Formats: sequence, C-alpha cells, structure tokens
Amino acid sequence: MTTTTPTNPGTSPGVAGRPLSKPLGRPFGTGKLTSRGVANAVVLIAALYTLLPGLWLLFASTKNADALFGSDIFSLSDFSFAQNLSDLFAMDGGLYGEWYLNSLLYAVGGALVGSLISVAAGYAFDKYEFRHKEKLFGLVLAGVMVPPTVLALPLYLVASGIGLVNTFWAVFIPVLFNPFGVYLARLLSSGYVPNEVLEASRVDGAGELQTYVRVSLRMLGPGFVTVFLFQLTAIWNNFFLPMVMLSDQHLYPLSLGLYTWNSSATVSPEYYPVVVIGSLLAVVPLIVTFIALQRYWKSGLTAGSVK
Repeated sequence: MTTTTPTNPGTSPGVAGRPLSKPLGRPFGTGKLTSRGVANAVVLIAALYTLLPGLWLLFASTKNADALFGSDIFSLSDFSFAQNLSDLFAMDGGLYGEWYLNSLLYAVGGALVGSLISVAAGYAFDKYEFRHKEKLFGLVLAGVMVPPTVLALPLYLVASGIGLVNTFWAVFIPVLFNPFGVYLARLLSSGYVPNEVLEASRVDGAGELQTYVRVSLRMLGPGFVTVFLFQLTAIWNNFFLPMVMLSDQHLYPLSLGLYTWNSSATVSPEYYPVVVIGSLLAVVPLIVTFIALQRYWKSGLTAGSVK
C-alpha cells in the first residue's frame, strides 16, 4: 500500500517543496511604465526645446522696440503687430518684399529643378549598368560628406571666371546639384520601382525615357516630394553662398537680408522689431509646405522598410 505525500499550499503539485512562482520584487509592468515615462519626458523636453524659440518669436513680433527688451515679452500689453508688419514692408524702400520673392525663386525653383535632377540621377544609378558605376557613386557619397561652405570659395572663383558673380544665377545654379538628393533618390528608387514593372513596360514597346516619365516618375512621387522638401529647406536656409556671391541687396535672400538688418540694429535699434517679425514670416512657407505635403514625405521616408 502506497502513501501519498501531502502537498503544502503554494507548492507545485508535481514537485514537492517548489513554489508555484518566484517572489515578485516589484509589481508587474513597473519597468515598462518607467521606461515609457522616461521616453515621454525626453520627448517633452525636445518638444519644448523646439517650440519655445518659436513661441518667443511669435510674442516678440507683437512688441515695439522699447517693449522688446523688457521682461514682459509673453504679456499681451504693448501689442504692435500691425505696426511692426507695416514697418517691415516699408523699411528701406520695401526691400523685405524683394528678399521674400528672391527666396521663393531660389528655394522653390531650385528645389523643383534640383529634385528632378537628383531623382533622375538616383534612378539611373539604381536601374542601369554602366562603366565605373560604383566608382562614380562613390564620388557622390564623397560629395555628401563635403560641407557646402567648403565649396563656396571655389564656386565664387568659377562664377567670377564666367561673369556670373552678383547675379541671380550665381546662387541658383549651384543649388541645383545635391549629392545627398542623388543618394536618397537611389534608395527610394530601389524601394518604389520594381524591376518587373520596367520589364513589362519595355515588353509593351515603351522606350527608356517614356518608361521613366510615364511609369517610374509616377511611382517615385512620394520619393520626389521627400527629396524636394530636403532641398527646399536647405536652399531656404542657405546663407554663406549668397553672402559670398552677392553684393546687390536687391538680389539677397531672406537669410542674408535679415542678417544685414540685424547687424545694422546695433546702431539703429528700430531695426530690431522688423528683424523679429521678418524672421517669423520667414518660417511660414516651410511650415505650410511640410503640412501640405506631410502624407507624401512620410511615406517617402519609409520607402523600402517593408518588403
């Protein structure tokens, strides 16, 4: 006759003396909540770091020259936004309006043409085989690592040699060629344009140019918008190249024009309010463009992440 050893409460029925579970040192999920709280705190700090300068710019644009240096920037007293706006476009014979138009021409036109060049070059590197392909692409990658300021003086010497210094083209032509845009376009082409689609188009009798324009470029739409936004932001914020190339204030972009006004403000304080409100209006096109095209560039950034 066999006897059954009784089991104590809290022990495994199959193995005597072994507890059902390990003692819990901390409540379940505490580590996950802690990591989530740290992540949220980091995101909040980053958001404040980004938004506070913009918030200061928004409130400071409503102050006159006297209130601008006071301690009540974030108050609603001394509201002078309309007056500052009027002074902005009247200062120096309306130069700000010319600078704004120049920036739109440099940035929008340059980003549009430059994106077409970058996407076409990246597509060619991805879909075609030719001699020294990888070596040439290595030069493109080397160009990505060269800071634009390093090229300003050589570009000035070239522009001086062909008589383009202090002209619109001295700033417009160099921004059309962006090595990073070519690199990014090649990645986007590999993610958006399947080789099978190109083979089917060739079987149907379409030429290479027709295939690119009617098939590939349409499929590269989100990628094109992504490259366009990168180049638009870079050209809009371009400062050193215009400073080297231009001496005529009527050709200045906003970045260089506001810099000259800010330098003059140390002698003439009436420039301070117009510089502040001019800086506020200068960021509006970028914000509007990113909001309007956000669904395209978001999909462009994730191209090729899921196969």
